[in-house]
Amino acid sequence: MARPLNELKNKIVAVTGASSGVGRAIAEAFGAQGARVALIARNQQALEHAADEIRSRGGQALVLPLDVADPEALQRAAADVVATWGHIDIWINNAMVTVFSPVKEMTPEEYRRVMEVNYLGTVYGTLAALRHMLSRDEGVIIQIGSALAYRSIPLQSAYCASKAAIRGFTDSLRSELLHDRSKVKLTELHLPAVNTPQFEVARNKVGVRPQPIPPIYQPEVIARAALHAALHPTREMWVAGSTFKAILGQKVIPGLLDRYLAKAGYSGQMTETILPEQRPDNLWEPVPGDHGAHGAFDSEARARSAEVWARTHRGALAASAAAAAISIAGALLGYRALRS
Repeated sequence: MARPLNELKNKIVAVTGASSGVGRAIAEAFGAQGARVALIARNQQALEHAADEIRSRGGQALVLPLDVADPEALQRAAADVVATWGHIDIWINNAMVTVFSPVKEMTPEEYRRVMEVNYLGTVYGTLAALRHMLSRDEGVIIQIGSALAYRSIPLQSAYCASKAAIRGFTDSLRSELLHDRSKVKLTELHLPAVNTPQFEVARNKVGVRPQPIPPIYQPEVIARAALHAALHPTREMWVAGSTFKAILGQKVIPGLLDRYLAKAGYSGQMTETILPEQRPDNLWEPVPGDHGAHGAFDSEARARSAEVWARTHRGALAASAAAAAISIAGALLGYRALRS
């Protein structure tokens, strides 16, 4: 039976990338459950707004502006959380940047930066969390992954590589925790396309506003999955049917997907909106302002995922299956009684 979400009340949660997008939705969802949430990102203005939202809904918030590419800053942030609230129950590594560009137009510095934030930021955050969780022999670390950790797409080579690296790191750590019989839990959520502001603020060399490849999901769908994973940590959660298709397709027909994406992977990520040449991006510094959780695709984004619903309603599904089995058994018995 699923544990009620009210068990998250007063849990101590740290979320990286909490200023916008998926991280913002996750932080606010935990805050709405009465958790104490440490908000980690570079954009202090947006973090303050997120903290106000959490406090207005009954949670507590701690604003910790920093760049996750700085390992010492993350260690200090974790220590600040412990000094403020006593320990860390849940740590969520979500911070990310990306560059929309063909490989031939990328620079070494851009590749390095994406890997420092996405991959090494996750490593550094995990190390900071483990430093405090292992001594208590409890806690949950949630890595925000992607279907693109398994199946890369064109124009996002740096992002796809970083997500694949996170998956490799996480698999190694999971085996080590099992070897040590640690009670610290490690889980990874692999996401579909999500309607976040990254498509507005990411570095862009394709000249037009990019878009997530449909089907697109709202960030609150991911937040619900994160709430569930915090209480029911499992090895991985594939969020949405499109994630299932991408991962399983890569295992079964990778060459066919290469050719399909060579044709559809470009147009599927592009809109017709021309972008200014000198627009600011968030690769090295945050774009000023509070960009919130949602991007520009609200009209196209889905607010529900059947896969997340099934995960979070296993009790109801089991009860329905049992009722159906009883009904079928009763019908069969009645049929046999009529024939006898």
